Amino acid sequence: MATKRRPAERTLESTLLGRSVSFNYSETWVAYSIFGLRLVMAWVFLQAGLEKLADGGFGDPLAWSSAGFLNNAIAEANPVHGLFLWFGEYTAIVDPLVVFGQILIGLALLFGALFRFAALMGALQMLFFWTAAWQGGLLEGFPVENGYLIDSSFVYMLLLFGLAAWGAGRLAGVDGVLESSQPVRSNPWIRYLLG
Repeated sequence: MATKRRPAERTLESTLLGRSVSFNYSETWVAYSIFGLRLVMAWVFLQAGLEKLADGGFGDPLAWSSAGFLNNAIAEANPVHGLFLWFGEYTAIVDPLVVFGQILIGLALLFGALFRFAALMGALQMLFFWTAAWQGGLLEGFPVENGYLIDSSFVYMLLLFGLAAWGAGRLAGVDGVLESSQPVRSNPWIRYLLG
């Protein structure tokens, strides 16, 4: 008679905001959810970067430009309005960083390679996109287009932070193999980029 196999369960015990918390979770479902979120975030970045790259067709792969957005779309009430105007003066540098950065981040997330570094760079890009969406300042609650404070860039930034904290690159990813390699074992600081 075969026994029914159940997903392994563990108990998480931690402190959150000064309070002890404890709950059971399924290791199996946590792994699937982390892997799924990693793939979704990879798709978000890859799609965004490839769309920008294809904007001018293959004859002009860098036709996409952030100049119009940086110079005209940031609200003047935005406390960092001047920073984006400054970026607008350097679109020859900013545009390839955005396009190829999104593609490389997407590939790194997809394959789980240098995952923490890629997640950090993705979160940094999302931080810039989020601050660009502010319609006003702190006294106005940092309103964004569809509400206050939270938009998709903010959500992506938090997801990337969570995935990096969990070490999502180790789940069916290149980082799991790299972490057991001799160069990484000899230089443990490299693990901060992996995971």
